[in-house]
Amino acid sequence: MKSSVLTRYRVMAYVTAVMLLVLCVCMIFKYGFDKGEGLTLVVSQVHGVLYIIYLIFAFDLGSKAKWPFGKLLWVLVSGTIPTAAFFVERKVVREVEPLITDGSPVTAKA
Repeated sequence: MKSSVLTRYRVMAYVTAVMLLVLCVCMIFKYGFDKGEGLTLVVSQVHGVLYIIYLIFAFDLGSKAKWPFGKLLWVLVSGTIPTAAFFVERKVVREVEPLITDGSPVTAKA
């Protein structure tokens, strides 16, 4: 597996997790203090689009790493639980890094 597959997943895991935390803060302001309704709408839509991209990259990584369905489902769902994606990303990186090939061409020996 190429390292770019893991890099794409890592970037989207962090971006999705941060946007989910921002969305949680916006929701607190919207429902707790009656402020920021427009901002909450924008942040929720941006998070939704980024989450879809996260799902695609996480599924790609899971299929290349040959994860069982339960593990793949947990990684996909972790993008919906505040702060979970940070912890799941760290665990995934530790497990997937040994599977990464260096990408250099292999020369045949005669």
